[in-house]
Amino acid sequence: MMAELRGQVRYRFRADEHDVHVVLEGEASWVKKHVSDLGLEGVGWTMPIATEMRPSNTSGVDVSSYDDEDFEDGESSSMPQKPKDMGPTPDPSRIPVVRRPIGQLNLEQELDLLGLEAPVRPDPIELMEALEEMEPPRPVQGAMSVDPMAEAWLRELLSLVVRDYGITALKTEDIEEIASKRLGNREGTKLEVWLESLFTAGKLVKVHGGDATGWGPSPRWLSGKFS
Repeated sequence: MMAELRGQVRYRFRADEHDVHVVLEGEASWVKKHVSDLGLEGVGWTMPIATEMRPSNTSGVDVSSYDDEDFEDGESSSMPQKPKDMGPTPDPSRIPVVRRPIGQLNLEQELDLLGLEAPVRPDPIELMEALEEMEPPRPVQGAMSVDPMAEAWLRELLSLVVRDYGITALKTEDIEEIASKRLGNREGTKLEVWLESLFTAGKLVKVHGGDATGWGPSPRWLSGKFS
């Protein structure tokens, strides 16, 4: 049913069983006339278009705190002004201050207070044994894959690290030690060049950490949705 509205409005009516979807947008009287001409009175709904809506009074501030001249005949002649009452003056003394010497933050203790466990760096031997127990994965699909089977094993390894240990990346040296044979016997520079190519393709992320470089999975690649 058409409400008594002014300004720009949008009318919608939908009947899926008849595959009917009606949308009318324009000045309220024009929309009301066409709704009547179409015989749609009493069905559907009409709402003001957002640009024509006055700010809702949800903050407890009296409506009179807005300037009435900002709205004329339901239409905004200018951007509405901010409320005149912005609440109490901030009191900096109520903000807790925490000071500690640089480097003295105990991350493990703070995580314990939050009920979280600190990430544990996985043992390469444990990861090697975990890969040994796995069934060979299906080769990666997609024209962008240079070595589908090696890429599939790398994804299994990084998935294990992220899921079971909460670690987001492994060093090049760790990847080589754990899974070199499953990665086409890639070692040293050859392995690093291959990992760099996966990074360029958007499948891996590179983590710089001082004297070592880490490699982590991109979410899409890890879920197998990367083609």
